[in-house]
Amino acid sequence: MPQMAPMNWILMSIMFIITLMIIISITHSFFMDNKSNELPSILKEQIKWKW
Repeated sequence: MPQMAPMNWILMSIMFIITLMIIISITHSFFMDNKSNELPSILKEQIKWKW
């Protein structure tokens, strides 16, 4: 079976989105706990926009 079925691509994309959301939520809570000013302002703006 050399070529992948479309279902595999759908599952892979769903898993990728889930992992991205988990990483974003972890980093978001981490930065909110630390209140670190070491972050670039651009990254802070992106986090604000995402949440």
